This record gives sequence, C-alpha cells and structure tokens, in this order.
Amino acid sequence: MSNENINEPVVNATPTPDALDSFEPASAPDTAGASALDFDDDPLSATGVSRKSLVIFFLIDTSGSMKGKKMGELNTVMEELIPEIRRVGEADTEVKVAVLTFSTEVRWMYSTPIAIEDFEWARLRASGVTSMGAAFKELSARMSRNSYLNSPSLSFAPVIFLMTDGYPSDDYREGLKELQSNSWYKFGLKAALGIGEEANDDVLAEFTGSKDTVVHAYSGSQLAQMIKIIAVTSAQIGSKSMTLSDDTSHELGEEDVFSAKQKLLGQQIQELVSNQVEDNDVPFDTGW
Repeated sequence: MSNENINEPVVNATPTPDALDSFEPASAPDTAGASALDFDDDPLSATGVSRKSLVIFFLIDTSGSMKGKKMGELNTVMEELIPEIRRVGEADTEVKVAVLTFSTEVRWMYSTPIAIEDFEWARLRASGVTSMGAAFKELSARMSRNSYLNSPSLSFAPVIFLMTDGYPSDDYREGLKELQSNSWYKFGLKAALGIGEEANDDVLAEFTGSKDTVVHAYSGSQLAQMIKIIAVTSAQIGSKSMTLSDDTSHELGEEDVFSAKQKLLGQQIQELVSNQVEDNDVPFDTGW
C-alpha cells in the first residue's frame, strides 16, 4: 500500500481554525424549508458532487498500561473491524478512517484519512504515559477544512471514538476545552470506551457529553464486543441523513438534528450492550 505510515511525533502546533473551518450553524443564514443540516452546507461550495464523505476518527491510548493483553486484543479486533465498516453506509457515502494514538507522544497512523476500501491496520505498540490532552489539541487542529476534513464532496459530521485504559497524565481539560470550540467536534458523533479497572468513565463522559455513549470493557472478549458495537453503530448513524419534525410538524434546526443523532447513538449503544451475554474471560487486571 502506498499510504505513508507516520513514525515521527506530531508537532504540538495548534492552529486556530478560520471561519471556513469553524462551521458555526447558529450564525448561518436562515434556510427555511431546507432539509436538516448534515454538513451539506459545504464551506468550499463544491458543486456537481453528490457523494458525501464521512471520516471516522479513532483516538487510541497506547500508553504503557495498555501493554500486553489489552493492546494485543485491541489490535486483533481492529483488524477484524475494518471489513465490517466497509459494509456500513449508503452507496453514495465515502467512508474514511483516521487513527490518532497517544502516549508520551501523539501520532497519526497515516498522514491523511484513508478510504475504508484501502485502509490497512498497522499494529500498535504500548509505552509511555497518557497524553490525552495533547491528543485533544492535535485532533482539533486536524479537524478542519484545511486539513483532515478537506474532502471536495459534501461532508457528514465526523464520528469520534476514544479508547483508553487510564486517567490522563496531562491537563486533559485544557485540551478538551480547545476541542470543544471546534464545530466539527461539536456536531460530531462521540463515543468512548474504558478498558480495564483504571479507566475513568467520568472523564470519558466529559469527552462525549453523555454517560450513555460511554461503555466499559474488563476482558478481551468484552473489548471486542464493545469496539464493534460502538464503531459499527456510530458509522451507521453518522452516515445517514436525518430530518426531524416535532409535534407541531415544523422543521427542527440543525442543532436539534445532531442532538437527536447523539441521543440515538447512546440509546442504541446501551441497548446493544445490555443484550450482550456475560463471558467468563479472565479480566485484564488480574496479572495477564
């Protein structure tokens, strides 16, 4: 495959998105009668392109505490997951994948989002500390029309999936505050997975905005189940247009639409998780 694998640490430069990058629906002109926004208002004013783009961002903790069974299971399930995501979405949707890893340094698996048809998982290794705040800043910098969301086609809001097994070792709130000012993040579908006993679900809920979109895995089999549930469900919801009407049958605003998508994601994740059969697998935190 010709896609370049990133081996050098990311420079922690965080440019401020300009007006085109920071999509602000609240200040957009009135478009009464138009269908609910799913990032169809292309800042680049692309014309003649009917295919939409969806980028799925995976933020993965590769700190030293992930070494061993956790990282081995994660690598295996991600290799199995890619073919499943290829079957997700409508025929007119181009699905791309971007993987951001964080430990002492923050790195992208590839230098640009890769079309799901061409994506190959590069197995990850674990070492170092948990620089989650730095990862949030790097994601915000890349999540713009001038960088990783530069598709010439119309774009759905991205899917953002965070996985970690521990508490951040840096100031994650500073990074999260910066990320929360990014409109792609604001309207993206967000979910998080805590791995093992030490993962803090309250921190993950700060990232997603809701405990309903946070799940936990305590063993290898649970990890495989939860990753597939979150990734596939998020991609399915994220790649579909949604037009809503309230009880008075008038069109709801774009913020209502994205709020409804996030709520639907939480409901479906919790329903699928509750239907999982308990396993007898050995928990991660028993010396394995």
